[in-house]
Amino acid sequence: MKVTIDKAYPINAPANNGWLVLQDVKIVASCMPGAEITDQMDETHFKGQVKIKIGPATAAFKGEIELKSIDVDKREINLLGKGSDVKGTSSATLDLIASIRDTGDGKCELVGKSNIVVNGKFASFGGRMMDSVSDRIIQQFADNFANKVISLGEGAEAEAAAAKVAEVPEEFNGLAFAWQFIMDLFKSLFGIKSKQA
Repeated sequence: MKVTIDKAYPINAPANNGWLVLQDVKIVASCMPGAEITDQMDETHFKGQVKIKIGPATAAFKGEIELKSIDVDKREINLLGKGSDVKGTSSATLDLIASIRDTGDGKCELVGKSNIVVNGKFASFGGRMMDSVSDRIIQQFADNFANKVISLGEGAEAEAAAAKVAEVPEEFNGLAFAWQFIMDLFKSLFGIKSKQA
């Protein structure tokens, strides 16, 4: 199953600060809920893991990240990630092109296009749920990334962003995302019914 995400996320901070964060693969990985870099093999290859908590159970996905390219002039990086769960029932690949765009007035935006391919057990969830969960994961990543960038500044906003960075969970809560998906599904069903009435 393949999911493509192409979005831009505004950041209330200068583009130079955004680019400073985007160049650091370890910091970028830490913005993903439950993800961390566990080893750096060389300048462009890393090993990492993602922890997913569903109720009382916790699953771990291990994989590798390759920094395929970095373009200083465009403020753009290309990352390729591959991983699988420790039981071997699911695997995923992520090809991400991310850049920082200056939007003026001391602000910028994170622009990202990613292709995610999921195989095995997780692919059985279906396209609609995968799209919803992927959107929520990427949105949480973008929020965490923005807070990292804003925390490089000064003043109350930077301090508040730094506090949010410190609160990023060590595990991705799959149950909370699944529950939100169910709630969204009910809202859309009721929305359709009310339009037909």
